Amino acid sequence: MRTRPDPAPADPLRLAPARVHEAEGAGRRAFALFQAARCAGPLVWVLPAHAPEQPLLAGLPQGVGARLHVVRARGGDLLWATEESLRAAPVGFVVAEPEKPLTLTAGRRLQLAAAAGGATGLLLIGEGAGCNAAETRWRCAPEAVLHDGAPPDSTLHRWSLIKNKKGTPGDWTLHWDGTSAAFHLVSAAGERRHPAAAPL
Repeated sequence: MRTRPDPAPADPLRLAPARVHEAEGAGRRAFALFQAARCAGPLVWVLPAHAPEQPLLAGLPQGVGARLHVVRARGGDLLWATEESLRAAPVGFVVAEPEKPLTLTAGRRLQLAAAAGGATGLLLIGEGAGCNAAETRWRCAPEAVLHDGAPPDSTLHRWSLIKNKKGTPGDWTLHWDGTSAAFHLVSAAGERRHPAAAPL
């Protein structure tokens, strides 16, 4: 008996709760902040102790800074801190930045922790460093605005769902100003089946 994939969700950018997802590309941190702004409850961001960059309160979307807890983990403690954060019942969203690709065992442990605690996890990974245990994988990149129709103070993002265990891949371009959970999806360009008629 063949099963059909799940129908397209009403909100294609929503991450499945109590699961761990991945994001790669130059826009992966913007994608993480976008998801954090849309998620309720405390937020945990796990970074390597020596990471040169970390989220700054002044640059975070509205309401995220007051809920954000940054953990700087040493050595092999990053995965442990991520797993424990996913298991902590009040935590709603966990972002982690592992330096190396996860093994399948480590990825499954994180999925079990997310299911146990109910938190949604997002791993920010390098290009091609994904783990098969991830629920979804996103390729995220900023895009240049090539037309005058962009809202003021907005950045154009291209977010591509390149792996999805319970659905189909897809591409979305959106304007998001980085200050709230509000965004505007850019309409996809239409495609003609036949050439346009010659002008009269």
